[in-house]
Amino acid sequence: MTSLENIPVKYSDLISEIETGQVKIPQFQRKFVWDIKSSAKLLDSIIKGYPIGTFIYWRTNERLRAVRNLGNIQLPEPKDGEYVNYVLDGQQRLTSLFATLKGLKITDDEGRESDYSEMYVDFNAQDDQEIIITDPSKLEDGTFIKVTELMEGSLTLLAAYPPEYHKSIEKYKKIIQSYTFSVINLKNAPIDVATEVFTRLNVGGKALTLFEIMVAKTYDSNKQFDLAEKYDELKEELATSQYDTIPSATVLQVIAILLEKDCTRKQILKLDKEKFIGIWDEATNCIKQSVDFFRSYGISVSRILPYNALIVPFSYYFFLHKKNPTGEIKKRLEDFFWRVSLGFRYSSGVESKLAQDIEKIEKIVKGELPKYEWAVNIDEEFVENNGWFSTGKAFVKAILCLLSKQTPKSFDNNLNVIMDNSWLKIASSKNYHHYFPKSWLKKNYKDWEYFFVNHIVNITIVDDFLNKRTIKTKSPAVYMKTFRKENEDLAQTMRTHLIDIDKDGIWENDYDTFYHNRLKRITKALNKFIIQQDTPKSLEVYEDIEEVEPETVE
Repeated sequence: MTSLENIPVKYSDLISEIETGQVKIPQFQRKFVWDIKSSAKLLDSIIKGYPIGTFIYWRTNERLRAVRNLGNIQLPEPKDGEYVNYVLDGQQRLTSLFATLKGLKITDDEGRESDYSEMYVDFNAQDDQEIIITDPSKLEDGTFIKVTELMEGSLTLLAAYPPEYHKSIEKYKKIIQSYTFSVINLKNAPIDVATEVFTRLNVGGKALTLFEIMVAKTYDSNKQFDLAEKYDELKEELATSQYDTIPSATVLQVIAILLEKDCTRKQILKLDKEKFIGIWDEATNCIKQSVDFFRSYGISVSRILPYNALIVPFSYYFFLHKKNPTGEIKKRLEDFFWRVSLGFRYSSGVESKLAQDIEKIEKIVKGELPKYEWAVNIDEEFVENNGWFSTGKAFVKAILCLLSKQTPKSFDNNLNVIMDNSWLKIASSKNYHHYFPKSWLKKNYKDWEYFFVNHIVNITIVDDFLNKRTIKTKSPAVYMKTFRKENEDLAQTMRTHLIDIDKDGIWENDYDTFYHNRLKRITKALNKFIIQQDTPKSLEVYEDIEEVEPETVE
């Protein structure tokens, strides 16, 4: 049972615990940020007998990922089975104190080095002045002493200083050596309790993410398993496939679904460490197979995936069925993908819905057609009402997937458009082009309405060079004539964008005709992917509501 133990700790014991590796900084702690002057003030408070606050440890025999020892100082690892004191509160004070008393050099994350041996006791300082200083250049020789010499010097040290300061040297050394530090040990606590305590103690800071907690919980030095490093390696592998934007929360959801068919925060925190490590390779292989499926399906980059959470049910499919889907199974997986993407499925309550949806995947694997509790009735009105262009909306991303599936060709040479995650972050990014430029329509089109101009129906996927340097703000009739001279297959090219250059009013700059014709094509193309079946209710019209996808399992 979790308990608190309030104990006084002497200077020698505190230093010994640090030196023997019994005090560690857990992964979820932030980096050491105090400068040497702040550290001097801390020791000054000790010299004056002031309280410096309580150190709070999580005392456990679990082995966590300790990113660093105090201040990145290399210290020995504790022996197997020994208890470790993971610092929940007091890292800055402990690191400052240890570095000062040992005269260590600490290098921060930017490579700047601070020499903590340059800390001095001013013998002539009054109680209302700073006794501990960092710059003795204005003091006379013999009127100050290094803190490290004060604590480690022998009796012969006194001979180097004027007799009138001998009592001060002995007094200050005794004050530090006899100072009692207040320590609270949190004992017999699971990691989620320890991290909750840490979060509450640091209410002014950033709350820990579930991933940060799981990095600490699953660390195993013997098995060389470090979740943070493993995730970075996975992202590097996925980067070659343009799927490196998959968040850590999605990876945790996959593992939890594979192990427990449940991916709530509570369940993830309860996952057995050995099982977690044991399934890592298989889980990440399932993720990579899912990515390969999406890419072969025409969704070439992860930035347009309607929901990152789609990785979870598809990974579960590859967990149950190692081979790529074919025939009816493939059609039903496609049907599932589009129902989720067009039906706002994971826009809320994603964890519970994922648990429901893996049952549908199980039915698909068995050759059955799942029953869906949400309807997907796609008509032109629905596409129009939900197609306000924003790269954060799942519905818009679904249509971008549709456009990507057409393998869009470049207007000028009929070669495949290169899509890149870094070009697809926001609505003004390089790959997105308003076929009828907004500025041109605002100036020239009498029925200009911003909603229908900045609509997914008016968006094409093009190369950066064409979008920003060639097309610019010209009307379609102008820039398409240029491309017709360069590209003899222009009609075929535009069909890959679901545009008919001879029927869509392009040469007349007729936006009305273009908009309604392309709206029909998009709607018709979307409906081809949906297997029609009876559903309990009609799909809601979300109109102009931004779809915000939950990226974490918090």
